[in-house]
Amino acid sequence: MQELKSGFVTIIGRPNVGKSTLMNNIIGQKIAITSNKPQTTRNRIQTVYTDEDKGQIVFTDTPGIHKASNKLGEYMVEVAEHSLHDMDCVLFLVEPSTFIGAGEKHIIEVIEKSNIPAILVINKIDSVKKEDLLAAIDAYSKEYKFDEIVPVSAKTGDNVDELIDVIFKYLPYGPYFYDEDTITDQPEKQIVSEMIREKALHALNEEVPHGIAVVIESMKARKKIMDIEATIICERESHKGIIIGKGGEMLKKIGTNARFEIEKMLDMKVNLKLFVKVKKNWRDNDLLIKNFGYDKKKIDE
Repeated sequence: MQELKSGFVTIIGRPNVGKSTLMNNIIGQKIAITSNKPQTTRNRIQTVYTDEDKGQIVFTDTPGIHKASNKLGEYMVEVAEHSLHDMDCVLFLVEPSTFIGAGEKHIIEVIEKSNIPAILVINKIDSVKKEDLLAAIDAYSKEYKFDEIVPVSAKTGDNVDELIDVIFKYLPYGPYFYDEDTITDQPEKQIVSEMIREKALHALNEEVPHGIAVVIESMKARKKIMDIEATIICERESHKGIIIGKGGEMLKKIGTNARFEIEKMLDMKVNLKLFVKVKKNWRDNDLLIKNFGYDKKKIDE
């Protein structure tokens, strides 16, 4: 019988390169929310991939590393950079471009200091020609000596199996960290609040989404129905009006779309009630940031 391997792998990269999409594809289930807007992922999310023949990979998806403009942004960058501690391997996810900007160079510096095996994962290969992909590989190879370079499409799943095999090469031998049925360490409430936030991100215009948080007020099961009450927090009265929409249409749309996802995850009917509250400039208020689930103390856990 083959000896099993197990270890911790972090996924880092600029905002919006497809980190959450890749993780969801590997796990085969939606855990991390995705959108085409930056700063979608705010906390560190752990998911577990188990292969009975090879072993177990505990993935950590992190917020995109970006130039922070408020305290919430600083928290997110700290979470991302701290996630390299105690990891067996790091995946640096990039787009198939030869442009390597200050953000990418900063991440390469963070990887260099971490002194752990680094795999460059070039995502979105379904969107470029082969010669453009080769040019991107060449450009990144000149910046840093990555242990491996693996091109993938997180969206289509192309070459993701190859990536899994490559990751296992760098993990130590050892027993599982989690039961083989475990796919995430996220509490159900947190996944539900993130699903609501995702639907709001999809539905709302540019300036509103960054300033919202979702708080689950209550979650109670009765017979075959889950009653959920949640509050969408925003920063301005004008944003509250946009979130609610004319005649409550926007809030209804967010609720309907979120309920569909939540019912799929919980495998039961959901009665979802959404409220909207204004908390001015909450993203620069330490207490509110912590209250809405972004606690600096948890970074060191």
